[in-house]
Amino acid sequence: MSERLQKLLASSGIGSRRQVEELIRQGRLTVNNIPAQLGIRINGDDQIKIDGKKLNLNQQKCMILAYHKPVGEITTRHDTMWRPTVFKSLPILQSGRWVVVGRLDINTQGLLLFTTDGELANRLMHPKYRVEREYAVRVLGPLSQGNIQRLLSGIVLEGRLARFDRIIKVGGNGINNWYQVILHEGRNRIVRRLLASQGFLVSRLIRVRYGTVVLRRDLHPGCWEKLDRIQVYKLLASVGYDIISHQARDRELVSGICSQYLSSDASTIWSE
Repeated sequence: MSERLQKLLASSGIGSRRQVEELIRQGRLTVNNIPAQLGIRINGDDQIKIDGKKLNLNQQKCMILAYHKPVGEITTRHDTMWRPTVFKSLPILQSGRWVVVGRLDINTQGLLLFTTDGELANRLMHPKYRVEREYAVRVLGPLSQGNIQRLLSGIVLEGRLARFDRIIKVGGNGINNWYQVILHEGRNRIVRRLLASQGFLVSRLIRVRYGTVVLRRDLHPGCWEKLDRIQVYKLLASVGYDIISHQARDRELVSGICSQYLSSDASTIWSE
């Protein structure tokens, strides 16, 4: 079965589709020693090279890590200021690379997902799939019902409407108040900016869930764990990904997860 070169390399962790397209435009990718063209389809017998070096894409498995990012680390591969980055704490891969799913700013801690599958990362971040992000947030002062209603109805930020899907007070009193907030977009510092629009300063922010993956209480800051098979299948199914092509050998397990999470309309996955 043939597959587009951009999709194949993205799902193998070589880079995003846009990055692969740029490699093609630069003439750095060849297929069977011929410069690759945009849209070319690849089969198992084709030889792919980047800058003259052969790529080994056989049996590439989809691996996903859950990482508890501590405050003080930045979500980038390299930093000109020599600050610690999240990638320094990850296991070394023999082939491919880790692709981060979304970002957390330097002052935010909590769950970050990493995968070797660039296409999966793109789906998990794409607004089309409405993947939920859940945070525990501490603010200075209690939110009024008016504040909560405005945050649920939507605030215009940089010309686009942004809002929380759910706000629940979970603890605190007086000056420090804890809330559970859920939203399905990942714009830069969106939680802090939404609350700032109502005059509230966020004093602590922790991402506790991304889609179907929950941050375990015993996964300490700076530590990571590899998702097990069931967790991987659920995450793939939640964005309508092809589980069978990702080593899903237990057909009954896959069937059960698909029936629970897959929908003809991906936008209804999280509606309750």
